[in-house]
Amino acid sequence: MEHRTGCLICGRNLVYTGEPRDLACAVCGEVQSTTAACEAGHFVCDRCHSLEALDLIEQFCITTPLEDPLAIACILMRSPAVRMHGPEHHFLVPASLIAAYCNHRGEPGRKGALLGQARARAGMVRGGFCGTHGTCGAAVGTGIFVSLITGSTPLKKQEWSLSNQMTARSLMVIARHGGPRCCKRDSWLAIRTATIFLEERFGITLPVQEAVRCEFSDINRECLQEACPFHASYPTG
Repeated sequence: MEHRTGCLICGRNLVYTGEPRDLACAVCGEVQSTTAACEAGHFVCDRCHSLEALDLIEQFCITTPLEDPLAIACILMRSPAVRMHGPEHHFLVPASLIAAYCNHRGEPGRKGALLGQARARAGMVRGGFCGTHGTCGAAVGTGIFVSLITGSTPLKKQEWSLSNQMTARSLMVIARHGGPRCCKRDSWLAIRTATIFLEERFGITLPVQEAVRCEFSDINRECLQEACPFHASYPTG
C-alpha cells in the first residue's frame, strides 16, 4: 500500500486522549477541538487529511514557517495523497523551495501568489516526461522556482539565463544517478541542487538538513537500493 501510518507531519504514533483539546492543524492552521494528536503534538484536521495532493502541497506551503525545503518536501511526501511516483512532484519541488525561500527572507506574504503561479506552470509538465521527453519534472520544477523569484520571461536576459541554468544543473545531477525514475530521489536531488545554486548565484543560504534517509524504498519496485544516495544502505564516509 502506498501510504505511511501515523502522523502525516513526522510519522510518529498517534495518541488519543479522553478529553478533547484545542489544537491548531499543522497544515491549514485552523484551531479545532480534537482527541487525536501525534506523540510530538502534531494535529491534522479531517479536511486536510482528505485534501488532494496539489491542494495539500499548496495549503501546507502557505502556512508552514519552515525554512528547510527538504524538510518541507519530506513532510508532504508522507501524506497518502502524494503517491510514490506521480506528476504532483513537479509542483512539490518548486512549492517546497518557494515556501522555504520566502520564509527565510521574512516574506511569507509572497507565498500565495508565487505558489499559484508555480502550480499552474508545473501542471504543464506531464507525468512520464522523464522517460519520453529527455527532461525530469523535478528538474523543471527548480527552473520554475528560479524563474518566479527572478521574474523571468522569454524576453529577459539574466533572469532567463539563470532559470535555464537551474534546470540544466538539476537535470545533470538527476541524470548522473541513473534510472529508472524515482520521484522521491529525483525531487530530493533537485531541491538539494537548487539550494546550492541559490547560495552560489544569489548569496542565499537556506538551512537544509544534512542528510535525507528514504522512508519509501519498500514500496518502490524500481528502487536502486544501495546505489541511491538516500537509501539506508548507501555507503557513506
